[in-house]
Amino acid sequence: MRNIKLLLGMGIGALFLSGLPAVAEVTTSIKNKTAEITIKVDDSLKAYPKLFENLAAEGKVWAAKADAEAEVELKELPKRPVSTSPWSYERSYNLRSAVGPYIGVLRQDYTNTGGAHPNRYTDTILWDRDAGKRISIRPLFNETEDGGPTMTALAKLVRAALAQEKKRRDAPVASDPAKDEWLRSVKPWLLKLGPISLAPSTERDKSSGLSFHFSPYMVGPYVEGDYVVFVPWTDLKPYLSAQGTALFGGTRPASDKDQQP
Repeated sequence: MRNIKLLLGMGIGALFLSGLPAVAEVTTSIKNKTAEITIKVDDSLKAYPKLFENLAAEGKVWAAKADAEAEVELKELPKRPVSTSPWSYERSYNLRSAVGPYIGVLRQDYTNTGGAHPNRYTDTILWDRDAGKRISIRPLFNETEDGGPTMTALAKLVRAALAQEKKRRDAPVASDPAKDEWLRSVKPWLLKLGPISLAPSTERDKSSGLSFHFSPYMVGPYVEGDYVVFVPWTDLKPYLSAQGTALFGGTRPASDKDQQP
């Protein structure tokens, strides 16, 4: 039963995190003897032209780098069979949320370089459409010092949410999340909390809290798949700046819960 739940969790995570939007524009495509590379940008992001252009440009650079690396590394493989398949690289940019001036994007990478299994990784992007640039969530909090009160509280909340999800999947986890071998990778530093996105809300132009996106191997073995956990804004309340207080409100929609653990 435990293994079944683990595989189900992995399957659900893979479906959500690697699922492409119904309609997406292929902005870059490379196909040769060593690599097959595709970059897709969610059509719904065309509503934000500067963001769409920014993502397509970043994807093009990533594709060129992957193409060059594949060519070099495959040439260096000892006794490489002539029939070796090209390495596969896919990157998709999908709309996560639109909260006031802030547009959240999931950047999802898939690579198959002939190893035991393909790899995938999800990162997040927060775009300020008024400023026309990528931004950090730092201004939403009074302070974000590494090891400070805000980051310490957030790390504890994220570990607790991960532990709860692991228990739901019958995955092993320590009784004290802070002492768990895998969850110790979540540290009280903004860049060590996991990729963060603004979760949508039942209240217009508000966010219901923060979602944390963990790819395989980040907080558990590959078989456990992806983890996406949610921390409601009410838990963040003591640490929010005036800007953060104005941004958050409402509750997480059922539709968002259906897509994420």
